[in-house]
Amino acid sequence: MLESAIARVADDLHSRNHCEPVGISREACAAILLEVGQKYLRPPISDSQVREFFTSLHGEELMLARACAAGNEHAWEVFLTRYREKLFVSALRIAREDSAARELADSLYADLYATRLRDGERTSKLNSYTGRGSLEGWLRAVLAQEYVNRFRKTRRLVSLEEEVEGGSQFAATQQQEEVAADSRLESATDEVLAALPEEDRFILADYFLDERTLAEIGRVLRVHESTISRKLDRLTRSVRKQILGNLCRQGMSRREAEEAMEADVRDLRVNIRKTLTQEIATPAFSDKRAEFRARDGSE
Repeated sequence: MLESAIARVADDLHSRNHCEPVGISREACAAILLEVGQKYLRPPISDSQVREFFTSLHGEELMLARACAAGNEHAWEVFLTRYREKLFVSALRIAREDSAARELADSLYADLYATRLRDGERTSKLNSYTGRGSLEGWLRAVLAQEYVNRFRKTRRLVSLEEEVEGGSQFAATQQQEEVAADSRLESATDEVLAALPEEDRFILADYFLDERTLAEIGRVLRVHESTISRKLDRLTRSVRKQILGNLCRQGMSRREAEEAMEADVRDLRVNIRKTLTQEIATPAFSDKRAEFRARDGSE
């Protein structure tokens, strides 16, 4: 079942000339698809679910990313033509200063190009792209994470002289309070997201992390995009309310909890992607349609 679905998708990608020009053979294409499928598909699963999963992948972008990770020069030419300017614009929005944005983008290129070797093999971050969302959206997420890492590293490297001049005792107290707040927010968020039904985590991950449109998610789940919109609105309001409740139960006042949730994302240590996507299998699409409509009509 899995192999036959992979064979069809691999044949389709080859027929569209998405593989050979970037040095991906049909066998290598099938191996990449198998790796992705084994990561996300969990038995029991129907043939229709398998087909839906593989046809929903961004296959061309997946092959391009893996070809770049392998060091194919033509693939890199295509990649830079498509994404270089977009990455700089994204970096500029994050860093808000031209030179800092270029430095941020350049550091990402180095990681993506895999200039480092581990056990004689390239270690490009592009190998972790699975095609479940757009490559552009994935690149923006990686860029943002790199900025967060740089921000934290800079804070850790502040000199003792600067700390003294700025009031080290106050800074230490403030840092302890921030860490405590972060810890409570992290645990409250993880608890709520981890407890969500698989279907709800699937929708949140697809919309907020992979940046799929309501129409795209609706097509995958075989419901109208307006149904997804209503579901998403109710779901986000419910998640926020539950996180606020968890923070209050951990000793925060209502005002403190609301302020904690407005914190700068660069200061948070909540790994939303890991929590939302852990052990998510493709939803049972044929069953979801009736469930969505029934709940949408009753709420």
